[in-house]
Amino acid sequence: MLKVTLLAGGVGGAKMAEGFDGLEGVELSVIGNIADDAEFHGLWVSPDIDTLTYSLANRIDRAQGWGVADESHRALSVLNELGDDTWMTLGDRDFGLHIYRTNALRQGQSRSEIAAHVARVFGVTSQIILPTDDVVQTRVRVSSGWLTFQEYFVREQCKPEVMALEFEGIGAARPTPAALEAINSADLIVIAPSNPLVSIDPILNIPGIRAAIGAAKARKIAVSPLIDGKTIKGPAAGMMASLGLRADAYGIAGHYQGLIDTLVIDHADSALSNQINALNLAAICEHTLMQTRADKIALAQAIIGGLP
Repeated sequence: MLKVTLLAGGVGGAKMAEGFDGLEGVELSVIGNIADDAEFHGLWVSPDIDTLTYSLANRIDRAQGWGVADESHRALSVLNELGDDTWMTLGDRDFGLHIYRTNALRQGQSRSEIAAHVARVFGVTSQIILPTDDVVQTRVRVSSGWLTFQEYFVREQCKPEVMALEFEGIGAARPTPAALEAINSADLIVIAPSNPLVSIDPILNIPGIRAAIGAAKARKIAVSPLIDGKTIKGPAAGMMASLGLRADAYGIAGHYQGLIDTLVIDHADSALSNQINALNLAAICEHTLMQTRADKIALAQAIIGGLP
């Protein structure tokens, strides 16, 4: 049994998780991003962990890549009627999960315990792991000041130019034992094609996580979220460019240089292979666009098949 530990956030991370989850002979652990978490209507919402859970439980709304399939929004319509701020779209079934999570937190359960219970009840067989049980939240500085990530991502639709990023609370955060164990025991560590700045960095920058990956004996591979300098979904390319980073597969390679030994890039970026190799990284070209379940499994199989 090949032990794969995947660092993931956002839709790209969930798709990559589905790919590995669909392979026989793979024991998958997914360390998900928790820095997008925020409170809405008195409830604690964990968007990336929920997207992972819904995807692996086959409850995801496939058309939009997040939320629950066959969803309704009656609760949100009542909140809107009552004058509450409803720019964060939460469906009725989704509300049920947030109510459960918030009540469990008030009863003293850890975030890890809650995430594991939800995944188990929803029928997820792979392990969903939180990198920390502490609260870490991404903040985005734009010309008007600091925004929470959801304010930037959902309310402002990623339109303001990003001037800086910070992860509030990360300095005091402690890694979960499960995250460290998943890293230490892995045969293969994969960084999903997620936004490196706001999906992966909040995981890597939790004290102890990056060092654990560096010390792990596993092969370390990242999949570029950029194809021909563009993101399939999300603000990664724009964020990288506005922060002075190269917004292409080479920029991704530079961001992860020293942490990984291989970068999987799309065939559209094959011309960058030699530049990536010059960073002492192996560049492997594959079809990285994951539109179907077959695409996801094929990419995961190709990553494993490329191991020595």
